[in-house]
Amino acid sequence: MAAVPPVCDFGWKAVDSRLMSTEGRAYSIFDCAGPNGLVVAFICNHCPYVKAVIDRIVRDARDLEALGIGFVAINSNDAQTYPEDSFDKMKEFAAAHAFTFPYLHDDDQSVARAFDAACTPDFFGFNKNLELQYRGRLDASRKETGGPGLRRDLFEAMRQVAETGKGPDDQIPSMGCSIKWKEMA
Repeated sequence: MAAVPPVCDFGWKAVDSRLMSTEGRAYSIFDCAGPNGLVVAFICNHCPYVKAVIDRIVRDARDLEALGIGFVAINSNDAQTYPEDSFDKMKEFAAAHAFTFPYLHDDDQSVARAFDAACTPDFFGFNKNLELQYRGRLDASRKETGGPGLRRDLFEAMRQVAETGKGPDDQIPSMGCSIKWKEMA
């Protein structure tokens, strides 16, 4: 089922956490920030929306690094119900797509809850003070990869954040599969 996150809550402060990466080491989310900001992307392995844009996500993460914007991806899905999102499958997914950024496992889903993540992909773009400035889509792709000339919404927004510290007023929310939450006891 498709989900759409809420609009950007400008100025909301990022939440830090320490999570295990597919590389076998723990990362602090804040340690992934660059001098001009940070993108925190909630993704997973099985979602058709993520699969349609994963190579563009990798491209944009690489290009944002050149602008001083760090990038980290987090998988918060319930791997018991969705085995394709297990930690071992995350390692395979990251390797298959040549991730240049940490891919973190939010096993207890506390980070997704703290961020109020809604879907995969869900992008949070922060300025150098780790204040939220962008919560929008990567581009106009949905479950199918869009054409080569699509505007790079996330990249352009974060370029503006790198230059000015502020995100664009007009943002189009991401759309994707809902986060697969664990059953609450």
